[in-house]
Amino acid sequence: MCTQWLEKMLLIHSPPPVPSFHTTEHPRLNQLLEKHKRKVLSKISTNIPLQVTANLVSDEDYWKRCCLECWEVCDTSHYGGSWKRMFFERLLKNIIEFFVPDTTDVKVVLELVPLCKNYVKTLDIAQLLPPVKQSPETLDDSSSDGGSDSDGNGPSVDHFDFSILLSKLIHLEELNVTYGVKDCGMNFEWNIFQFTYRDCFSLARAIHSCKTLKVVRLPRNRIDDEKLRVLVKYMLNHPSLKELDLSHNMIMDNGAKVVAKLLHKTNLEKVNLCNNRISAHGAKALSYKVRRFSTLKSINFRLNQIGDDGGEVLGRALMKSSVEDINLSSNELTEPVAVVFSELLMKNRNLKSIDLSCNNLGPEAGKQLQEGMTMNKTLMEFDLRLTDIGAENEYAINQMLHNNRERVRNAICRPLKVIKANEVPSDHYLVTD
Repeated sequence: MCTQWLEKMLLIHSPPPVPSFHTTEHPRLNQLLEKHKRKVLSKISTNIPLQVTANLVSDEDYWKRCCLECWEVCDTSHYGGSWKRMFFERLLKNIIEFFVPDTTDVKVVLELVPLCKNYVKTLDIAQLLPPVKQSPETLDDSSSDGGSDSDGNGPSVDHFDFSILLSKLIHLEELNVTYGVKDCGMNFEWNIFQFTYRDCFSLARAIHSCKTLKVVRLPRNRIDDEKLRVLVKYMLNHPSLKELDLSHNMIMDNGAKVVAKLLHKTNLEKVNLCNNRISAHGAKALSYKVRRFSTLKSINFRLNQIGDDGGEVLGRALMKSSVEDINLSSNELTEPVAVVFSELLMKNRNLKSIDLSCNNLGPEAGKQLQEGMTMNKTLMEFDLRLTDIGAENEYAINQMLHNNRERVRNAICRPLKVIKANEVPSDHYLVTD
């Protein structure tokens, strides 16, 4: 990022008087030919303070110039094709990621909010810096005297307070936050990756205050059951929450029970619990809610320890559920789970994707799954890599999956007849072979 250019754009003091060019005050701009209008707008300097241009200039070419002056790589496909949205989302992201608590003035953030609140839909924070109160020499001296980093006199380890920001972003739909420091190198310390209780409370209040949030992703934050309990307490009955990502944390069975309660109190459609510490007890708690509540479409249990007991319970819960995507990769599953999933394949017509990879299922399990697939016409993906089910079984299953995909593709591209909605046996318009 061009730091000097941003300093010009984000003037803390009042900007110098600039002639107004608002189209409502000067309607002649809209009366110009398009090529002449573009020429006029191309003359607007990118050095004009944001306080002037943010809510007055809507021309995408102007914001494209601003983006290219800040960042070498710019891809608007991640920002709905809008250069203006890209500029303000990346600007706010940069300010938060380099915000140092107790050092950076919070006005830097608060003064930007009125300028960007109408354009920020996604906030993707890949790092959060801890406060720095003491120099390394001071810390070395205190440690040599027997001091502790956890003393009350030591530096705070709390990070940026999201509760001052999220409620003001009136169009925010997606929040991705990871508490940690990128490229810390030889300055590595565990406390800079610590998600403290005060961080937890401030983030929970912030999520609760932002009623437009649809997606919350909190991967790699070392969230345990107690912190998850706090977060979920403030997420209950959230009006718009659809997706929750808690992957790569330290959630155990009690935390899984808390997530099960959240399924009951929200309209979540996608839950990611990949790489946590959930066993069969946590899987059983979640399976009850999966079976009873119909909004959930996708659940990811990859890299947990639910075992055969948890796998069987989840398989039975999916028999009549609305879930379309289930991932149980690397969960210490064996042949008994395959028996349940064989029955699931015969009865369920909602599942589109199943992942049982990296489990020791065995050849007999492969035969069971192959038998179940012969009765299934809706499954599109079935990952069975590194399961030792045998090459013949795996090939036969892949052929059936191919036939399912071809059937749907033919129904979409070359329909033979129009089928009335009340005559369709499932949610797919399938063409008979």
